[in-house]
Amino acid sequence: MKEYEVSITRKANGKTASSYIDHLSQERRLSPLTCEGYRRDLDVLLGFAAETPLEQLQPHHIRRFVAQRHGKQCSGKTVARMLSAWRGFYRYLAKRHGYEGNPCAGIRAPKAPKSLPRALSPDEAAKLLDFSAADDVMALRDKALFELCYSSGLRLAELAGVKPDNLDLADGTVRITGKGGKTRIVPVGSKAVHALHEWIRHRENLIQPGASALFISRHGKNMSRRSISQRLKIWAAHQGISSNVHPHMLRHSFASHVLQSSGDLRSVQEMLGHSSISTTQIYTHLDFQHLSKTYDAAHPRARKKTAGT
Repeated sequence: MKEYEVSITRKANGKTASSYIDHLSQERRLSPLTCEGYRRDLDVLLGFAAETPLEQLQPHHIRRFVAQRHGKQCSGKTVARMLSAWRGFYRYLAKRHGYEGNPCAGIRAPKAPKSLPRALSPDEAAKLLDFSAADDVMALRDKALFELCYSSGLRLAELAGVKPDNLDLADGTVRITGKGGKTRIVPVGSKAVHALHEWIRHRENLIQPGASALFISRHGKNMSRRSISQRLKIWAAHQGISSNVHPHMLRHSFASHVLQSSGDLRSVQEMLGHSSISTTQIYTHLDFQHLSKTYDAAHPRARKKTAGT
């Protein structure tokens, strides 16, 4: 194939992929973060396809792409996510552009070992949040930030996007717009309510024009997700917690601790904003781990014998 033909093919493939991202953003109303993830996965497909038109890709091409990606040390989970994005892309192409068949159908990613999300223990969570913020406005903000995240199980993007009018501190709730533009009302614990009252009192003295988020920087601008993550790591180290603490770990901790206390999987699903209960069920495994440790420590037939007994 001539060079100019190759560049035309790649341009056509890229234009087709862009139309799908526009569809996800404008018609399906997926979040910018989710759309960016799809874009990265499609860029991988376009890179593999090179000068081959998308409608000419066959299952053997996709199998080779999967093998190459897995050979570059991509985890089975990452490859599975890419395949899912590619399948959805081809379903769109069949419906909107008349493509016949889906070369990704029936192709599976290499199996990946199942890993459970890392959660703090209740004692670790208490230790993380047990710091004095009386004389430091930024510490007041951080305490309110982390208390809300742990109290209500928010995603990082949700935490960064909370606005003051989303809060009803008298009622102890926060209104969240999550994935897919879905709105949910989540309880806010009493310690978080107290910390938020303290932060809001000082926020008005810092805020600059254009800032709308509840949590703002010392310069009065909306806090970025990156900044929130960095502040959490700094405080975790300051509080003597050796784990790699990140905002999603606080979300995992919230889910695990509420489930351990209540056993109410459906309520945890609603508070987390999961569309499928199967996603929430992973926390039952964390709960089982907790119960197993308790059993090992408490049950007389599980305790290891000490010397001389």
